[in-house]
Amino acid sequence: MKLLEKKVSVELGNRDFLKEKRKKTFREMKRNYQIYILLIPVILYFLVFKYGPMYGAVIAFLDYKPAKGILGSDWVGFKNFITFFKDPYFFRIMRNTLIISFASILVTMPCTILFAVLINEIANTKFKRLVQTVTYLPHFISLIVICGMVTEFCSMDGIITSFFVAFGMERQNLLQNPDFYRAIHIGSQLWQGLGWGTIIYLSALSSIDQEQYEAASIDGAGRFAKMRYITLPCLIPTITIMLIMDLGRVMNVGYQKNILLANTLTLQTAEVIDSYIYRTGLASSYPRFSYSTAVGLFKSLVNVTLVVSANKFSRKVQGSGLW
Repeated sequence: MKLLEKKVSVELGNRDFLKEKRKKTFREMKRNYQIYILLIPVILYFLVFKYGPMYGAVIAFLDYKPAKGILGSDWVGFKNFITFFKDPYFFRIMRNTLIISFASILVTMPCTILFAVLINEIANTKFKRLVQTVTYLPHFISLIVICGMVTEFCSMDGIITSFFVAFGMERQNLLQNPDFYRAIHIGSQLWQGLGWGTIIYLSALSSIDQEQYEAASIDGAGRFAKMRYITLPCLIPTITIMLIMDLGRVMNVGYQKNILLANTLTLQTAEVIDSYIYRTGLASSYPRFSYSTAVGLFKSLVNVTLVVSANKFSRKVQGSGLW
């Protein structure tokens, strides 16, 4: 009897707590209604363009025919997924995607962090702004233009080819050699995103308490000692969040650069899952909508699994994560 009374009292207490919490939330929304009104376009955007199209993912389990529509097409279950797993190019596509993605993270993240720290150490404000402006510019250049420049630089008489020829390499079109494609892809990505990627790290650096640097100077610490023992440790939470977000995009190499730079000679090292989806789903003479949707859904599931696993690992090891 006492146990039952205790359980009832706990339930009533929880009910009162939730009721009070709802009242508090309503009062907060009423007090700051202007801010919540500004949220409406953002919420509508995600509902219409992000969550609404999720209904179309069901065609991955159908033999989708545009003439019949989603409701009229035949249900085939996991047939499209099994077909993809049995595809002779499956392992090649997965290998290329993972190699390019993880190599990009291993190259771009340390370079971006180091570049942000170096920019932060520049004392001359005008020169600092000039460096930031120059390094930001490639981010705003169209990808088509960037790929056109890369194609020109890597041609037979291109500046990059001529540089390597000076060190004894045989003159050739670098984009026609499958051994060079991944390096060119990652290098062009680093060039285009290096400056833009420093913004978040510079913001984190600006929030570091300057008294720590002053105390370190009093103790006789030099510039590199401050970077090692103050700057980099303070950046670890930001680095962790950015790494988790990057892992959530491992399978999203993108098809645009692959379509613009790759060719039949380099497909063995250039073909990634995004370009494969584009070629099978849209660019082929007989578009396979259900098949390409199944591949895209598989890619999304892998990304979700990686980001959840990375966040869980971060919380267990470091005590903090993305959520």
